[in-house]
Amino acid sequence: MSAYRPETAILELGGDFYDVVEAADFPVTKLRFRNDRWAATVGLDDLSDAQWLRHFARFEALPDNLAEKLALRYHGHQFRVYNPEIGDGRGFLFAQLRDGAGRLMDLGTKGSGQTPYSRFGDGRLTLKGAVRELLATEMLEALGVETSKTFSIVETGEALERNDEPSPTRSAVLVRLSHGHIRIGTFQRLAALDQPDNIRKLTDYCLRQFFADESGDPVRLLDHVAAGTARLAASYIAAGFVHGVLNSDNINVTAESFDYGPWRWTPFWDGHFTAAYFDHGGLYSFGRQPEAIHWDLLQLARALAAIAEADHLNPILESFRNRFQLALRDAILARLGLIPREPGEDLRVLTAIEEALAGQTMTIDRFFFDWRGGRPATVPDEFAELRALIDAYQPVPGARDHPYWSDPEPCSMHIDEVEAIWSAIDRDDDWSPLHAKVAAVRRMGEAMRDGGGR
Repeated sequence: MSAYRPETAILELGGDFYDVVEAADFPVTKLRFRNDRWAATVGLDDLSDAQWLRHFARFEALPDNLAEKLALRYHGHQFRVYNPEIGDGRGFLFAQLRDGAGRLMDLGTKGSGQTPYSRFGDGRLTLKGAVRELLATEMLEALGVETSKTFSIVETGEALERNDEPSPTRSAVLVRLSHGHIRIGTFQRLAALDQPDNIRKLTDYCLRQFFADESGDPVRLLDHVAAGTARLAASYIAAGFVHGVLNSDNINVTAESFDYGPWRWTPFWDGHFTAAYFDHGGLYSFGRQPEAIHWDLLQLARALAAIAEADHLNPILESFRNRFQLALRDAILARLGLIPREPGEDLRVLTAIEEALAGQTMTIDRFFFDWRGGRPATVPDEFAELRALIDAYQPVPGARDHPYWSDPEPCSMHIDEVEAIWSAIDRDDDWSPLHAKVAAVRRMGEAMRDGGGR
């Protein structure tokens, strides 16, 4: 448990970076989920439900915190097309805090009403969208992916019309706890508006607040972001996760995964698997996610080129591939509960894993569950070569000690179960499958951590 430590660091950037907005006045505020596990890390777990609703549904300011709600300004490439007409269109930043480790944390909203960037949107969030974000963030956290945390879900009593799901549908407002909300698109906006002084100001803010780096050097910022985004891309692959919309406005400079829409877990190792029905060309498919994230990193470099020499930025961009490969090795071996050996040997194992799983005779979840610790009871013929390579590895102490590893089936998050969980809520207002799933996912996370998982 940590003490409540309010912050207002974002205000040092000034009014060029955000617009003051108001929250929607919801007809109903029914608390559906509160994340006391993460509330404890920022000193907010002792709030009563009534206090929780005042702060996270009516958005009464937290003590000594931001007095106004701030819709952040940014641009971004959306499916490789530059869009200057975006920004926080249905959310705002309304509080900052320090966690027990001293990290700056943001509390931001989704579905809290219209802002100057809503365009033709209503600024609202469907309850299904909130439930899906909760499931995504809980599963990703359990699998060791750095992600925003679903902090609060409140049902708001409005009937929403949506073109891509049965309507009218129920509404909600979500609060996420995140390590900052500065996006690559935040820098792109300043570059597009030819504001080098503001790029310097934002660079200094990000280095100091997110990386404890007082240098103010844009090259160092790109290096930090490159290292983090390489880990992010690797962690998506090791988790079998497809974000769905890796636009440059959806990439946080802290490299923390966030902003979940049409996400999916791919059952099999299928590089062409896509999450978004509108991703017709497979730009953000499972296997192309590292490429997409590297492309977004290039856009950050282009923005920083307004205040840095390209010759100093380019080597960092070129380092991404190697960083990704090393991060993928770490992520996959951590999920397997194996101690890394030599890079060359580890790379051969990674290649063998990809080749064996590409046959799609075994799901990704089943593979990592059965092969945890490196010595499965039975090995299909197509995995024989992999078994010979993995036999040389030592398991992390306690890799399979948790009772979870004796379950008959691995915990997964495939679309059929997600839809069944939502159907129970939508049809019968039955929240028990959701609560049971969150508990099961957290149990899996405990099992991963107990045996040296990420």
